[in-house]
Amino acid sequence: QVQLVESGGGLVQAGGSLRLSCTASGSIFSVNAMGWYRQAPGKQRELVATIINGRQTKYADSVKGRFTISRDNAKNNVYLQMNSLKPEDTAVYYCAASPEMILPNTPKFWGQGTQVTVSS
Repeated sequence: QVQLVESGGGLVQAGGSLRLSCTASGSIFSVNAMGWYRQAPGKQRELVATIINGRQTKYADSVKGRFTISRDNAKNNVYLQMNSLKPEDTAVYYCAASPEMILPNTPKFWGQGTQVTVSS
């Protein structure tokens, strides 16, 4: 089993920045893909960023150019640097991991989520 714990959420003004962190523990040898999902009230869950083996990255169009995902392989941490935040970015952000080379609709491992609120 793999456990994921997120941190770094909070309240920020539009145009500001936050850095989310996710720490993985347990049987992490099989993890290849890690990333971040978000879900806002009344909206569909959205995959915002993925990193594969600490190298390949992919972003949702809504965050491209503003968010950056990275991974510290030695510590099994994944980060999401969020710049130029907009009120539309307000959501609960979830870290996820998978033994696959992509993040599927229902990843094998999930964190508990961290709230990000962007004020206008």
